[in-house]
Amino acid sequence: MGFNNMKYDDGAKPTITKAMLARIAAYFIPYWKQTIVVLFILLVSSGLGLLPPIFIQHIVDDALPNKDMRLLLELVLISLAATVASGLLGVLQSYLNSYISQNIVYDMKNQMYRHLQKMPMQFYSNVKQGEVITRMTSDISGIQGVFNSTVVNFASNLFILATTLGTLFVMNWKLAVLGMCVVPLFLFPTRKMGRVRWRIAKQTQEKMSEQNHIIQETLSISGYLLMKLFTKERKEYEGFKAVNGESTRLQIRESMAGRWFMMLLSTFTSIGPMLIYLYGGYLYIQGEISVGEIISFVALLGRIYGPFGQMTNLYVDINRSIALFERIFDYFDMEPVIENKPGALPADLSGQDIVFEDVSFAYQRDKQALRHISFTAAAGKMTALVGPSGAGKTTITNLLPRLYERDSGSIRIGSKDIREMTLESLRSQIGLVMQDSYLFNGTIRENLMYASDAASEEEMQGACKAAYIHDFIMELPESYDTVVGNRGMKLSGGEKQRISIARVLLKNPAIIIMDEATSSLDTVSEYYIRKAMSVLLQNKTSIVIAHRLSTIMAADLILVVQDGTIVEEGRHDELLKLGGVYKDLHAKQFERMQPEKEEL
Repeated sequence: MGFNNMKYDDGAKPTITKAMLARIAAYFIPYWKQTIVVLFILLVSSGLGLLPPIFIQHIVDDALPNKDMRLLLELVLISLAATVASGLLGVLQSYLNSYISQNIVYDMKNQMYRHLQKMPMQFYSNVKQGEVITRMTSDISGIQGVFNSTVVNFASNLFILATTLGTLFVMNWKLAVLGMCVVPLFLFPTRKMGRVRWRIAKQTQEKMSEQNHIIQETLSISGYLLMKLFTKERKEYEGFKAVNGESTRLQIRESMAGRWFMMLLSTFTSIGPMLIYLYGGYLYIQGEISVGEIISFVALLGRIYGPFGQMTNLYVDINRSIALFERIFDYFDMEPVIENKPGALPADLSGQDIVFEDVSFAYQRDKQALRHISFTAAAGKMTALVGPSGAGKTTITNLLPRLYERDSGSIRIGSKDIREMTLESLRSQIGLVMQDSYLFNGTIRENLMYASDAASEEEMQGACKAAYIHDFIMELPESYDTVVGNRGMKLSGGEKQRISIARVLLKNPAIIIMDEATSSLDTVSEYYIRKAMSVLLQNKTSIVIAHRLSTIMAADLILVVQDGTIVEEGRHDELLKLGGVYKDLHAKQFERMQPEKEEL
């Protein structure tokens, strides 16, 4: 399934197939022992539930007319004991129901999170932010009632129907047949109601996804700042209010649809007892049955209509659950695309050349981002990528750790194609410093140790000293335990960048990628970043994307990228002599500033 084709037909008929049911049932298999215990409890409870109505007959026909206090007491106590035992079994059943359903949700959330970890960057570039959160939270959590509302209810109602129907026909087959005449009325509106609730439920989930998307975009730190700076609070509020209102309207519609349905069922259930009293009264007058039998029969009949109503409503609940399962399985059915190739092995990337050979790539089929890219980044040397924005520089570096998969050509490190390496060994030996360094909303220590859980305090501080950020950290009130805020907003851009460099130093990868690491920094911050870069890149194979040409003049190889192709390559002096694109970039940049003397 494609990442751009995640659409849902809200008016479509529920697709309940054997394959779908088998797929759902697979989540219950690990808990088959607990399920068997639940079914046994349901069977015993259905039998215990028969005793009080049956004993009512004997109380009315035997104990009361004969004024037999002992028999009356025995019947009452046995009925009470059956009720208490049924209640205790119900408590145990509730625990097992909760245990099974919650663990299924636990398993499914773990599976979904693991699956989403394997999805390529292209997936997250296309999907709405709130959509992922909705699938992980409300969609999966919404199915935790499936065990109670389907498996348990179905089994419970089936056992009750079987035992009660058998008892009714044994007591009086004529009254049993009459009581069953009402049953077809339960089935009449069920199918249509199931479709209506299914459609509304699916629309509701879509609106909830839209709500989450708005919340994520406007109340994340970056979206919040953008909203404030452009004074769009009222517009965003009105947008959220409209979506929230639509979601509320749909939920009310679903709730009321169910209420009307239950009102019809309640009406139908009152018809049966009236018929029994009418015909039963006639049989009593004829001397065929007793008053106790009539009362007992009506009590047992109530045990029939309840399960029948729930069994018909079960169709509605199943269709609603299928709407959620379809949305969840839509994600599971998306292939990760980028996975370990069969037979892939760990590889050592240190001291190896990086070779791109005739590499092409497109984000969309009709628009190529890279065309026939070929170059060699020598081991232990700096290779720089320069060119205008949108030329394809970042795309080239994203292909190296396989964040995206090339369409054609080959990418080798040493003599081995990167597809022949395990993803873990490839990515664990590549360090990336981006223009917008991402920090978790935790402490500086937690952000640094993300690179290596096993790093010692000395190693962590050594990395920070090499990145020229240790002294600044020690001046903070909590030093390394200072919380950096959401996306590191409590720190300046230069401070975040140096922490990011320290984190990569702590990782100690064989290959370094730096993507516009100094483009948005002030002069002082850039000075410290460049000093930290000189330590970071020492004796490392590196690919550096640079907007400021001053940072890459000393590069061993400069590649000029334009419109997805490499149009020039060489060292700084060689490219200036060519008088081409690089010279134009150099002239435009340095006519506004003095050439910087310091080189890496």
